[in-house]
Amino acid sequence: MFLENTVNHKEQFGWIEVIAGSMFSGKTEELIRRLKRAQFAKLKTEIFKPMVDTRYDQEMVVSHDANEIRSTPVPAAANIRILADTCDVIGIDEAQFFDDEIVTVCNDLANKGVRVIVAGLDMDFKGNPFGPMPALMATAEYVTKVHAICTRTGNLANYSFRKSNNDNLVLLGETEAYEPLSRGAFYKAMLKEKVKEIDVTSEEIKNKQKGTNG
Repeated sequence: MFLENTVNHKEQFGWIEVIAGSMFSGKTEELIRRLKRAQFAKLKTEIFKPMVDTRYDQEMVVSHDANEIRSTPVPAAANIRILADTCDVIGIDEAQFFDDEIVTVCNDLANKGVRVIVAGLDMDFKGNPFGPMPALMATAEYVTKVHAICTRTGNLANYSFRKSNNDNLVLLGETEAYEPLSRGAFYKAMLKEKVKEIDVTSEEIKNKQKGTNG
């Protein structure tokens, strides 16, 4: 996507671009590509990521393919508003982990003339809309949906299936914790998990009854 030529220098407004998709779909890769193009154009660029994301590096935004770009980790969306005040272009990675204020921050920056590029998971491991991403996608001028390849079918994947039993919404991890699945594969995997839960519950009830009768 080449958006640089859409700039109207008479209009002092920026815009929001959202890159959304599942784990391993190339979101961060595409974010880095766009930001590096902005840097080559000598635009003042700043990249932010949530402080919680320390999987690869404390300060670098790093893709699964090991491409990287220096970033500023921040604890909350409000920090971005202050630090990005003099920028032409800003990038935000893992936007789903930010608080809801990220939506207002992105729109305020765009209204001031900043090009805002946001990347994040559009759905959580249960297949539900993730955090502020739906609102960001709704208010963005440009939305790019990227896909991974399903590890079970080879089809396009847009779901991030969690392989562990950890039920926390935020769980950082790579291929050991997640796998990208197509709709069909995800539905079957979730159904299998539900069957396991029913089996475990039934077994617990049986054991309790045995203990009571004994």
